[in-house]
Order: sequence, then C-alpha cells, then structure tokens
Amino acid sequence: MTSPRPSLAAAVRRALISAHDKTALAEFARGLAALGVEILSTGGTAKLLRDAGVRVRDVSDVTVFPEILDGRVKTLHPRIHGGILARRDLPDHLATIERHGIEPIDLVVIGLYPFEATIARPGVTLPEAIEQIDVGGPAMIRAAAKNHASVGVVTAPSQYGLVLAELRAHGALTDETRAALARDAFRRTAEYDAAIAAYLSGHAASEAGDSAETFPAGRRLDLARVLSLRYGENPHQAAAFYRSSGGAATGLAAMSQLHGPELGYNNLLDFSAALGLVGEFTEPAAVVIKHTNPCGAAVGRSVGEAMVKAKASDPVSIYGGIIGVNRILDTDVVRALAGIFVEILFAPAFADDALDELRRTKKRCRVFQVASDRGTAGPGTIEYRSVRGGLLAQTPDDVDLDEKTLKVVSRRAPTGAEMRALRFAWRVAKHAKSNAIVLTTGDQVIGIGAGQMNRLDSARLALSRARDAGLEPRGAVAASDAFFPFRDGLDVLAQAGATAVIHPGGSLRDDEVVAAADEHDVAMVVTGLRHFRH
Repeated sequence: MTSPRPSLAAAVRRALISAHDKTALAEFARGLAALGVEILSTGGTAKLLRDAGVRVRDVSDVTVFPEILDGRVKTLHPRIHGGILARRDLPDHLATIERHGIEPIDLVVIGLYPFEATIARPGVTLPEAIEQIDVGGPAMIRAAAKNHASVGVVTAPSQYGLVLAELRAHGALTDETRAALARDAFRRTAEYDAAIAAYLSGHAASEAGDSAETFPAGRRLDLARVLSLRYGENPHQAAAFYRSSGGAATGLAAMSQLHGPELGYNNLLDFSAALGLVGEFTEPAAVVIKHTNPCGAAVGRSVGEAMVKAKASDPVSIYGGIIGVNRILDTDVVRALAGIFVEILFAPAFADDALDELRRTKKRCRVFQVASDRGTAGPGTIEYRSVRGGLLAQTPDDVDLDEKTLKVVSRRAPTGAEMRALRFAWRVAKHAKSNAIVLTTGDQVIGIGAGQMNRLDSARLALSRARDAGLEPRGAVAASDAFFPFRDGLDVLAQAGATAVIHPGGSLRDDEVVAAADEHDVAMVVTGLRHFRH
C-alpha cells in the first residue's frame, strides 16, 4: 500500500540550514537548490555552502539584524521562528506572517554544537563545555518538530537521502516522514539536554563531593540502542543493548566485533563481567568468566602463558566461557584454546595471524576488539540495576587495595610472596558473586566458591574446584569478599593447606577467627574494605 501524495501545504520552498557537522551537507544543499529550494544559512555553514557553489541567503538579511555576541544570537528572531511556527492550515497565522513580512520556512536542517564530543575529551574544562551548549539550534528543532504538520526537520546526515528522494518524487515530504523526523528531532534534543544535565550534575558532585548531586531527587536516563539482541535470558524474551547517550563510548559500548554470530543478552552480561575482571591487572593477564563468575584467571610473562594457566584453573568450566586478555592476542593464546568452544574472545588488539586462525577454526566464537583499561567509567558514572517497580543506582566499585589501610591481625605476618598472592586473590574475589572464597597462587586462580548461601560452603566449593582441576591447595592463599562470620570457613581452608588469608574484617567474632588463624599458623590480613557482589 503506497502512501498518499503529500499535500501542497507541505511543499518545501525554503530551507534553513545550520549544522556544525558538515558531513555530506554541501551535497544535500546542492540537491535542495537543484529542486528550486531557497537556502537560508548562517556563519560557517553559509560559507561552506557558498564555497560549494550553492546560492545562500544569510539569515541576517532575513532578520535585518546582524549576528551578535560572537554568534550566540542569530536565529532567535520572530522572522525566523514565525516562519517555522506558522500553521499553514490557519488563515489567521498566514495573514499574520504576511502582515509582518515573514516568509514561511518549510524545512529546518540543524546539527547542534558538539557538546557530547567536547565533554568526552580528556581534560576539558567547565567553561569549554558550557561554550558548546547550543541555544538557537534546539529552539529551531523544537519549533519545526512541533509544527511538523507543515515543516520538515532534519537533525542527522543519515536523513539527507530520504528527504531528497521524497522531494525529488513529490516536491514535498509525506505526513509519515515529517512525523518520523519530528520524533527523531525531539529524541535528539532530549539526548542533548540530558547530556548537559548529566555533565553539570557530575561536575557539581565531583566538586562538592555531594551525594545529593550524585543522586538528585529526579533523574532522567537517556539511552541509545546499540544492538538488537537475538533474545533475552531465554528464547521467549526479547532484548536489546543500549548505551548512555552523550560522551565517549566506553566499555561494551566501544566494542568492535571482528568475527562470529550475533550476541545474546547473557553473552553481554558475561562479557561485561569479564571486561571488569581483566581490567584489574596491569601485567599480562587472561580471564575466564562463566555465568558472570570468574572460573579462571592468571597473570604471566605473556598473555599466552597467562592463558595456559587460566585454562588450567578450571578446565571443565572454560567450555562455553567468555575469555579475555589485556594485551595483543597472539597465536599462543589461540593454541592454548585449541579444541575448546568459546562463546566470546576479546582483546584490545589481535595479531593478524591469530585473527586469521580464529576465523578459520572457531566459526561459532564471537571475537571482539575492546579496550581493557581499568577505570574507564569516568567521573560521575552511575551504575543502574532494574528491580520490580524501579531502579537501583550506585557509584561504581572501582576502589583498589590501599596498602596503608591493610592490617596484619595474625601472629604471623605474610611473606612477600604470600602478600603478592593475596593481592591477586583479592582482585579476583572482587568479581565473584557473594559469598565468595577465592584460592590462588601468586599468579593463578586454583579454585573459586561463589554465589553460595553461606561462606563455609563457598570455602568447601573452592577446595573442590581446585582438586577437580588437579591443582594443589596446599601453599595457596585465600581471599574472602566479606568477613568470616564464624571460624569454620577458615578452619576448612587452613586444614586443606592454605597459608594466608585476606578478608575485610568487621565480624562480631573477629577475635575467634584470628585465634583460629594463629592455631593453624595462617597469616591473616584485613582490608577494612568489602566487595560484595550480588
């Protein structure tokens, strides 16, 4: 069924063009001019179009008023907004603009000042950001979108082709197209205003350290869809991946798929968990995630060496896992994963021969290039989780161990090797679901108990995992994401041969737990810092 021919009231005779993003703008304007559309423009846009051979009428000639205040005021004038807002179906409106010598504007093409790109630059100052807040552009966009029964509004270069095609066919835009353009326009101004509000709120919170600014009484989320997913947690559920609009894309929003099938909802949950864990390490590291929990992690002289050890952490659970490394992924990593089905494999970069081998041998593996830097969230970042009836919001858990706050509470202090291993275990435990017990050497996870209803079961599970993998818990260290409420969990670890333990402390029975450590000659360090993960 074809759309009805546009009415003459929707004909495009005059267009106002003012866009900071000049992508394909000259070609678009030439297309309009070739259809007999008069072009109005301002400043740099007018110069660009003239240089491209497009005949342009300056807005200042229409308003009979010069641009002032360094260009801050140029389109904020009745001769512009009257021409946009006048309803073509109301004789009184048409008589009014004719009486005041105002010419109708039928198409508004606006590209806003680059506020989002500006605040994404490292080290940008508040005055620099404020200077990139557009005023006239959003006003014209909203005016045109409100009057979309008669006026078309274009806010992105991706819309140029559709608009030109319809104008060439009909000399006008269809009702459906103008309505769709208006929806996109209001969405764009909402994104823009949300980015400004979020930036200013984040800046105020970081300046004042004020939780009221971090979590104001009202908050609007503005999200842009990145991907439509195969399905949600289960095949009968629909799903999509969104990122925060405005600012630079970080984390999964910055991923680039190099190989493999499309993503699902669960893939992205696991991918996010793996990206967070691998970002904990500065030395070459490899991590394996299964159902958002670590099941393997190791560091080494190279990511290939780390991958061999991470695979050995749990050679059963690695099948169907999400695997990441924090250096260029080379053929050593590919060889370590030979014969293993991997859902996702990611790295900050890939050696050409390694990528070729992955494409040849792992047809079903999704391969992604993504940065694995620690702390990519940035100031003012808030994490959200949906609950029935609303959202939970919190600041990210990006706190690392502070050497000055560590306290040895046992009779025996950890050796240097034990302390290095405890730091490694603590970083992994931060990413395991509570209650979490993580057993490690200085460079390799050997067993994890996570997501259990009590800490004793977590300790037993960590030891069971180590033994199933053929790894020796004797001489290992252990990290607990929260305090030991009773000594029983510590007793199980010590009896199996763990020599040092790190945990937050703070239990009513801390003295009892410390006494147990001394009984077993276990070195115990408390952090005063908890890393619950639910």
